[in-house]
Amino acid sequence: MIALLQRVSQASVVVDGDTVGEIGAGLLVLLCAQRGDTERDGEQLLAKLLAFRVFADQAGKMNIALRDRVPGENGLLLVPQFTLAADTRSGTRPSFTPAAPPEQGRMLFEAFVARARAEHASVQTGVFGADMKVHLVNDGPVTFWLQVPASKD
Repeated sequence: MIALLQRVSQASVVVDGDTVGEIGAGLLVLLCAQRGDTERDGEQLLAKLLAFRVFADQAGKMNIALRDRVPGENGLLLVPQFTLAADTRSGTRPSFTPAAPPEQGRMLFEAFVARARAEHASVQTGVFGADMKVHLVNDGPVTFWLQVPASKD
């Protein structure tokens, strides 16, 4: 699974003119399931994401994880985005073969969201398969790519 983390001071997702997810300070995470990914891979990625130290401590060092921030400063906005799996190695048109098939991707995204809500107090989401408008104010800017390879179960 792939997660593109962006530290934000605010972020929202709009579908058909309606805001479906919105956070203040926290992390906007674009999330992609790849072929062969499992719920276990999602659990590993979520554990890493919640523990990933991307927020500054009093000395200005990135030493604070999302799960360690105070309420109101620890929003998590999860947005499904299969294009993160694009194979761009040849030609000028991306191939999406590495992405999980839509139904598997939906199932893995929903499982990831359910687990995130069980482990974190403030979780919002985008809508799987929808044409979304994502608005964000990147704080820093700080952006990281996290990836957990598919399990060899």
